Amino acid sequence: MVTGWVAAMLYGEPRLTHDIDLVLEMSADDIPALEDAFPSEEFYRPPEEVLREEIDRSVRGQFKLIHHQSGFKADVYLRGKELLHLWGMENRQRLPVEDTAISVASPEYVILRKLEYYREGGSEKHLRDIRTMLEVSADEIDIAELERRVEVLGLSGAWAMVRDDRGKPGDAGVPPNSPAGGGCPHGFPTGAGRCGSRRGGSGPCRRTWRSRRWATIRRSRGR
Repeated sequence: MVTGWVAAMLYGEPRLTHDIDLVLEMSADDIPALEDAFPSEEFYRPPEEVLREEIDRSVRGQFKLIHHQSGFKADVYLRGKELLHLWGMENRQRLPVEDTAISVASPEYVILRKLEYYREGGSEKHLRDIRTMLEVSADEIDIAELERRVEVLGLSGAWAMVRDDRGKPGDAGVPPNSPAGGGCPHGFPTGAGRCGSRRGGSGPCRRTWRSRRWATIRRSRGR
């Protein structure tokens, strides 16, 4: 499941990155397949004993994969028994983009993860990313479910900082056709059935928006 910066770009503002974050369900039996997929001649990967140790962790198991030639890096987080990862994997989305399809974390998961990062490190960039996601992908985010998960994970303080800075429809500075004002978050005309941005939608708005986002990501990775 793709998460982190790449997922945030799909739901929010594009930026250049050489990293990708993945959540992976993996057992020790999968180690040979991983070694075949990422040969040591081309990639850095942890030795088998380290992989086994990380897989055995019930929470916070993780490792890195690095492509020697390009320097591209994947931070792999193992699902284990972490409540957020378990919920995220159950609610991941299969998004068609260009000529392929990818398994991507839901926007609610990405926001929750960034709230955790903010709580742990205090970096304002995570709050900025969340605000952008709430503006760009407003129609895709289940706020009620998100706030239930915020309570479960004890993230109410960080979430309040995001909410207090957003404004409400009809407030000064919030255009009526903006996401906060209830309009199409992607700049397409509303009222004509053109915005297919809601989860599961397939209208031209959703397809065009996702295609542009993924094209930006592929360019940033030299593909």
